[in-house]
Amino acid sequence: MAFWDNLLPGQRASQFDTGHAVSNAIGLTKRRPTISLTKQGAATGNLRVNLSWQMRTSDIERRRQSGRLLGNPLRMFKPEVVQAHTQGVVNVDLDLGCMYEMTDGTKGVVQPLGNFLGDLNGPPYVKLSGDDRFGAGSGETVYVNLDQKDEIKRLLFFVYIYDQTPAFDRTHAMVTLYPSSGPRVEIELDEDAPEARSCAVFSLEKVKGELVVRREVKFVYGFQAELDRLYGWGLQWGRGYKTKA
Repeated sequence: MAFWDNLLPGQRASQFDTGHAVSNAIGLTKRRPTISLTKQGAATGNLRVNLSWQMRTSDIERRRQSGRLLGNPLRMFKPEVVQAHTQGVVNVDLDLGCMYEMTDGTKGVVQPLGNFLGDLNGPPYVKLSGDDRFGAGSGETVYVNLDQKDEIKRLLFFVYIYDQTPAFDRTHAMVTLYPSSGPRVEIELDEDAPEARSCAVFSLEKVKGELVVRREVKFVYGFQAELDRLYGWGLQWGRGYKTKA
């Protein structure tokens, strides 16, 4: 980062929020929580939604390392972020899911747990590509067939920690939307919620005839059932387990 970048924080924030040629991305934030895919010319084709994350070393380890900086100042230049499956970090399995409600009243969920993978060419027109348990570079991806958007009333994308110690505060988690055209849309799970197990990331629904993405980033201490109650979905939930990898 250049020295003058620190002198113009407002300009850098503005560039990130509105998208620019360098990153070709639009970041949804508290200040700017929505974007119209219709106005972006991206309300058709397949919308790709990707979850990726990395793990940071534990707070204890960071404090231990910071205590050694006086003896070895060069330690401050060592990167703190490591891949999620690397030994010595808290292993967290983040899952990407989507609750859907169709215009005919049908409701359901697409998620790895329970093998509810969905369908791209038939209802709910939402399809999960697979389950990444280790925070690999490809992450997890859900596809939405926006050519069938008139059949979809609303979608709620969420992330939850599967059967592990809550550690959202130690992940660098991001959900990225890749429309059929135009810049990608990035939503960081960057709020301080160390005990949370689930997070509603964004919603997708029609607003005054436009297909609108709204940043939610609402953390809860329970699982999908708590998100369901928060957004009034009305599904029946039970405890599920994954097969061993």
